[in-house]
Amino acid sequence: MDAMTVGELKASFSEVIHKVQRGEKVEVLYGRAKKPVARIVPIEEEPKPRRIGLLKGKIRYTLDDDFKFRSEEEFLGLE
Repeated sequence: MDAMTVGELKASFSEVIHKVQRGEKVEVLYGRAKKPVARIVPIEEEPKPRRIGLLKGKIRYTLDDDFKFRSEEEFLGLE
Protein backbone atom coordinates (compact mmCIF):
# COMPACT_ATOMS: atom_id res chain seq x y z
CA MET A 1 0.00 0.00 0.00
CA ASP A 2 1.37 3.41 -0.95
CA ALA A 3 1.39 6.29 1.51
CA MET A 4 1.62 9.96 0.62
CA THR A 5 1.14 13.34 2.23
CA VAL A 6 -1.77 15.61 1.42
CA GLY A 7 0.51 17.81 -0.71
CA GLU A 8 1.76 14.82 -2.72
CA LEU A 9 -1.81 13.63 -3.14
CA LYS A 10 -2.93 17.02 -4.46
CA ALA A 11 -0.02 17.15 -6.91
CA SER A 12 -0.60 13.65 -8.32
CA PHE A 13 -4.31 13.04 -7.80
CA SER A 14 -4.88 11.64 -11.32
CA GLU A 15 -2.09 9.11 -10.85
CA VAL A 16 -3.55 8.08 -7.50
CA ILE A 17 -6.96 7.52 -9.09
CA HIS A 18 -5.36 5.30 -11.75
CA LYS A 19 -3.63 3.26 -9.03
CA VAL A 20 -6.91 2.83 -7.18
CA GLN A 21 -8.64 1.74 -10.40
CA ARG A 22 -5.99 -0.99 -10.71
CA GLY A 23 -6.92 -2.22 -7.23
CA GLU A 24 -4.20 -0.56 -5.17
CA LYS A 25 -4.79 1.24 -1.86
CA VAL A 26 -3.31 4.63 -0.96
CA GLU A 27 -2.94 5.95 2.58
CA VAL A 28 -3.09 9.71 3.17
CA LEU A 29 -0.65 11.19 5.71
CA TYR A 30 -1.21 14.54 7.46
CA GLY A 31 0.86 17.01 9.45
CA ARG A 32 4.50 17.13 10.45
CA ALA A 33 4.20 13.76 12.14
CA LYS A 34 2.78 12.35 8.88
CA LYS A 35 0.04 10.62 10.79
CA PRO A 36 -2.27 8.40 8.65
CA VAL A 37 -5.70 10.03 8.48
CA ALA A 38 -7.41 8.43 5.49
CA ARG A 39 -7.21 5.59 3.03
CA ILE A 40 -8.33 5.65 -0.60
CA VAL A 41 -9.48 2.19 -1.68
CA PRO A 42 -11.28 0.80 -4.73
CA ILE A 43 -15.03 0.41 -4.53
CA GLU A 44 -16.03 -3.22 -4.26
CA GLU A 45 -18.75 -4.48 -6.54
CA GLU A 46 -22.04 -4.88 -4.74
CA PRO A 47 -23.26 -8.46 -4.77
CA LYS A 48 -26.11 -9.13 -7.15
CA PRO A 49 -29.36 -10.16 -5.52
CA ARG A 50 -29.85 -13.93 -5.49
CA ARG A 51 -32.80 -15.35 -7.31
CA ILE A 52 -34.97 -17.54 -5.12
CA GLY A 53 -36.28 -20.68 -6.75
CA LEU A 54 -33.44 -20.96 -9.25
CA LEU A 55 -33.87 -24.75 -9.47
CA LYS A 56 -37.66 -24.76 -9.34
CA GLY A 57 -38.94 -27.45 -11.69
CA LYS A 58 -35.41 -28.75 -12.38
CA ILE A 59 -34.93 -31.14 -9.46
CA ARG A 60 -37.13 -33.43 -7.44
CA TYR A 61 -36.75 -35.10 -4.11
CA THR A 62 -38.80 -37.51 -2.06
CA LEU A 63 -38.66 -38.63 1.54
CA ASP A 64 -39.18 -42.22 2.56
CA ASP A 65 -42.31 -42.97 4.57
CA ASP A 66 -40.21 -43.95 7.57
CA PHE A 67 -38.22 -40.68 7.54
CA LYS A 68 -38.52 -38.85 10.84
CA PHE A 69 -37.46 -35.34 11.81
CA ARG A 70 -35.40 -35.14 14.96
CA SER A 71 -36.71 -33.22 17.90
CA GLU A 72 -34.88 -29.99 18.67
CA GLU A 73 -33.60 -31.38 21.97
CA GLU A 74 -32.24 -34.50 20.28
CA PHE A 75 -30.65 -32.37 17.54
CA LEU A 76 -28.91 -30.15 20.08
CA GLY A 77 -27.84 -33.12 22.22
CA LEU A 78 -29.97 -32.07 25.19
CA GLU A 79 -31.62 -35.47 25.67
